[in-house]
Amino acid sequence: MKNRYFSIIGCRHGHIEKFIQEMIELGYRCAGIYEGDEPSLAIALSNKYDIPFVTELEPVLAPGVSIVGTSAINHQKIELIEVCESLGKHIMLDKPLVTSRVGLNRLEAVLERNAIQVGLLLTSRDRRSIVMLKQKIDEGYLGDIVSITMRKPHKLTPSKRAPWHFSKEQNGGIIVDLLIHDFDLLRWLTGKEIAQTSSMMSKTILPEYPEFYDTAAVQVRLEGNVLAQLYTDWHTPEQCWTFGDGRIFVTGTKGSAELRLLGDPAIGREELMFAMTHEEKFHQVDLVEPSISVVEDFLQQIQGKPGLITHQDLLLASRAAIEADEQAVIWR
Repeated sequence: MKNRYFSIIGCRHGHIEKFIQEMIELGYRCAGIYEGDEPSLAIALSNKYDIPFVTELEPVLAPGVSIVGTSAINHQKIELIEVCESLGKHIMLDKPLVTSRVGLNRLEAVLERNAIQVGLLLTSRDRRSIVMLKQKIDEGYLGDIVSITMRKPHKLTPSKRAPWHFSKEQNGGIIVDLLIHDFDLLRWLTGKEIAQTSSMMSKTILPEYPEFYDTAAVQVRLEGNVLAQLYTDWHTPEQCWTFGDGRIFVTGTKGSAELRLLGDPAIGREELMFAMTHEEKFHQVDLVEPSISVVEDFLQQIQGKPGLITHQDLLLASRAAIEADEQAVIWR
């Protein structure tokens, strides 16, 4: 690709640092970071990576910039996607892409026109343990998949969160914000489409934020009657070694597997995978590196090459999250 410049427009979550770092390592140059509201993170990343912090949009939307990255407030992202489409610039975003049915419809229209490449930092696909799990499932090591359980507790630390995080309109809510990765992984790991969901959300903390729900559970039926359970919350203890002790459990007709995505402090803080089958006792599985990163996959698709994470993947994962949120039974 001849044009090696990218920019950042909207910088409200640290997720975007992975994109910045990897783009620079791949030989791209950042024309600038723009954040019009609360610039502390943007300024910190500007200083860390020696990138211009700009106060006008012109430098970051200049003709020489071909790719835009963003971690803007969630409900603002769809408008930025549409702006980039109008200017012919590709865009990579942190999750989620949209926060509502209206946003989902606008996203679908952009993706159908296919004038630009839209990417999403589905970084779970970069995890060595999940890549190995996918390989084992594809090999038939676990047999036919019967059930998948994904647990994703999160650390909240409310005093360090901006007010928009607690707004349903601006953030999207716990299911849309946190389970987009899980809906994508269900489709990717199994190769099956989501057929049915049933969800619940509950609220037990922070009465000053009446729209903020802190616990969610979703039951999912995939094609072929594969069952899945997705769980997330904002109750990880402050003393946890990581932002949340994420786990994935998979049951098949020949065996089962467990992933400890951020390690286990009793063993180590690197991601871990364990498995057992009818023939093999419980054991730790050696992990593998992904053949290509999410960012590299995005860049290859810009160049017209086949991709691993397609626009269809983004749309269907986003739709599943929005629909699960819409029909959730709410408990206070």
